[in-house]
Amino acid sequence: MTVQLYDTKAQVMRDFVPLDPEDVSVYVCGPTVQSGPHIGHLRGALSFDILRRWLAHRFGRVTFVRNVTDIDDKVLANATDGEPWWALAYRMELEFTRAYTAIGILPPTYEPRATASIPQMLELIDRLIESGHAYAAPAGSDAAGDVYFDVRSWRAYGELTNQSLGAMEPAADADPRGKRDPRDFALWKGAKPGEPGSATWESPWGPGRPGWHIECSAMSRRYLGPEFDIHGGGLDLRFPHHENELAQSTAAGDAFARYWVHNGLVNVEGQKMSKSLFNFVLADDILAERDPLVVRYALAAAHYRSSIDVAPKVFDEAEAAVDRIRTFLQRAVRTLRDETDLRLSVSVPERFAAAMDDDLGVPQALAVIHERVRDGNSALDAGDRAATLAAFSDVAVMTGMLGIDPLDPQWTRGEASAEASALDALVNTMLTQRADARAAKDWAAADRIRDAIAAAGIALEDGPDGTHWSLAGAEPGALPTPQNLGSH
Repeated sequence: MTVQLYDTKAQVMRDFVPLDPEDVSVYVCGPTVQSGPHIGHLRGALSFDILRRWLAHRFGRVTFVRNVTDIDDKVLANATDGEPWWALAYRMELEFTRAYTAIGILPPTYEPRATASIPQMLELIDRLIESGHAYAAPAGSDAAGDVYFDVRSWRAYGELTNQSLGAMEPAADADPRGKRDPRDFALWKGAKPGEPGSATWESPWGPGRPGWHIECSAMSRRYLGPEFDIHGGGLDLRFPHHENELAQSTAAGDAFARYWVHNGLVNVEGQKMSKSLFNFVLADDILAERDPLVVRYALAAAHYRSSIDVAPKVFDEAEAAVDRIRTFLQRAVRTLRDETDLRLSVSVPERFAAAMDDDLGVPQALAVIHERVRDGNSALDAGDRAATLAAFSDVAVMTGMLGIDPLDPQWTRGEASAEASALDALVNTMLTQRADARAAKDWAAADRIRDAIAAAGIALEDGPDGTHWSLAGAEPGALPTPQNLGSH
């Protein structure tokens, strides 16, 4: 067994060898919570959810850290008098959590907020100044209180994205008048007039707040140590964010990330998703229009490093694929009954595992799933219980591994509620018919209705305030269906 991942720093496929084979360490850049999540956020988080699930299968434990950037220029810009920056950040953080949960993304091991790690950021900045890789803006200047990373002091700057310093654009994250080089980037931003005092922390260089890049370097070190296995995020974060993280952490003496993994971006009907084009697809909108399981399947179906187009056809195809899987599993459950408890005793099929080991080849893994669905349907049609059980077990374990098992309670809660409502309506209709028969002294008809209800696994209790019903002897979660009721 060898897991291979494409390392975007090395620009080659590499065998994944964790520092600690019993505890893989992963840091993923989480959202800046100035506004709610869009579909690109869902796609990125899902890519690393699948990576995490597969690494946990292969190695056991995964310590997975995904941060929340809750202090940033954009957060401050979107705050209002009625909703200060910290309230806005918390509200948006909850929106991200709800969207992630809706499509089955596992909660991280740790989810630190940037504002909770200010001391660690100050310590890291101090180390960079002492080692000659950072400097404070001149006192008395308009940029007083700012601290910058000196990109010319670090010869390896640009190694993540394979760029030369001369080809880089100036860093537009702070007043350039305080910089020695326009490409130097801010580690600490001195407090400026008009900014809220609640967004200011004391530092050796004066009151202020952290720059964006220093936050992730400090938090990854705090929760995973100076060296960890994988640093992940969207492809759009490679420069400048991840480039700057790598430079400042290694310049401070940390080994930092051993592998760099980036997911591809999202297009909307052939165009790059962009605020300037007004073609953003918000997570709330797509989750209101589509089944969350279908959204998860659609966003996972393309290889994580490829661009994905979120045209309606993509979700239509995902819905059809999910329906094929669900229909087979439901057919198999009805046929196998007591044998379905064997579903968790099987191992992952070899071809599925080989696809996942090859840089998370989810498209190839899904092809294996659908092949086994076809095998299972053929076995059902032929009355071959052994082959049906084998296919059912394979499909169940593979879909469970990807978080797309249609029979998982996460995806069936809404269906169960709808089924329960339909059942209640049918039973109450039959109870009304029984009451009418009894009122007409048609005891034979009343008894037939009572016996049909009892045969469906429903118990009746006649009392002074009417007749009440409850499930009797049904397996947990296995409600009698309308077809059962109508057949007695």
